[in-house]
Amino acid sequence: MNPTLHSSSVAEIDPVVLYAILRLRVDVFVVEQECPYPELDGRDLEPTARLLWFADADARVLATLRVLHDGDDRRIGRVATAAAARGRGLAADLMRAAVAGCEGRLIRLDAQAHLSGWYARFGFVVDGDEFLEDGIPHLPMALAATR
Repeated sequence: MNPTLHSSSVAEIDPVVLYAILRLRVDVFVVEQECPYPELDGRDLEPTARLLWFADADARVLATLRVLHDGDDRRIGRVATAAAARGRGLAADLMRAAVAGCEGRLIRLDAQAHLSGWYARFGFVVDGDEFLEDGIPHLPMALAATR
């Protein structure tokens, strides 16, 4: 059975599912990448924030990302896939859904530098100088608004 795509604000997510989403993000960004940082930054709680995720038939969260409103722009971040679910195209499907849901707005993201080519597949271009965030090289990227 194919995984199911979900999209919701934090307030509408079942607490067990929300825990699984946040656990996946911590597993990938804090544990796997050995990068201690404040994963829970408060932005998930913004009324306009959306979490997107794929879950399997057993309701296990396989991949996730979030979309934030930054004024008129949108920001995609926290793109993470469970190790056991990688290579299935789930993150790419999430990116396509997130971009489509941004209603033609300018979309920004901060890509880990080694993944900039992956984000370029969706039309994102480097939009500034490389910077270090939590010891990891990042590149600001943007996808121009289309109407």
